[in-house]
Amino acid sequence: MIIVLNGYPGVGKLTIGRELTSMISGRLLDIHSVYNIAFALTEFKSPEFMETIEKIEAIAHDLIRALPAEVPVVLTTVLAGSSDWGDAEWQRIVRLGHERPPLLVVHVHCDLDENIRRIEAPGRGAKRKPQDADMARRNHAGAQPLAGTDEANLLRLDVTGLSPTEAATEIATWAQKAPA
Repeated sequence: MIIVLNGYPGVGKLTIGRELTSMISGRLLDIHSVYNIAFALTEFKSPEFMETIEKIEAIAHDLIRALPAEVPVVLTTVLAGSSDWGDAEWQRIVRLGHERPPLLVVHVHCDLDENIRRIEAPGRGAKRKPQDADMARRNHAGAQPLAGTDEANLLRLDVTGLSPTEAATEIATWAQKAPA
């Protein structure tokens, strides 16, 4: 089982993912675990950056494939709109999900005020996570559709008023009912 938590920065994907993996005895691959090496050692969006991401992701996906089939894996990502890079990255996730079915996609979102509160939270910068309230405003104003809208197993989850535990519980309950 692959559960993809897709949403804009600051909606709570990592926090929810940690709770969820604990509940379902799974593993978590956060987008920042993949991207932080590229952020540290290359120029953002340069060819070297993209190549680094693809190499790290390939290693991670190979390790996921090697896990026992009964071990669920939660991935977090921010993939929206359409671009060659984003489309290719989404297709790699879809392939992985088809190799370790079912592929479950959760679109995580919250209202703007909550998104700003979360994105400005202390500690995000130390993890190389965006902390810019204007980014949240731009994302809400010009939100592109999140990748995965056409997947058979899709849950749209507004986490504005939910604690991470409540959100993870909703996802875990939904995942249990998903067809294999």
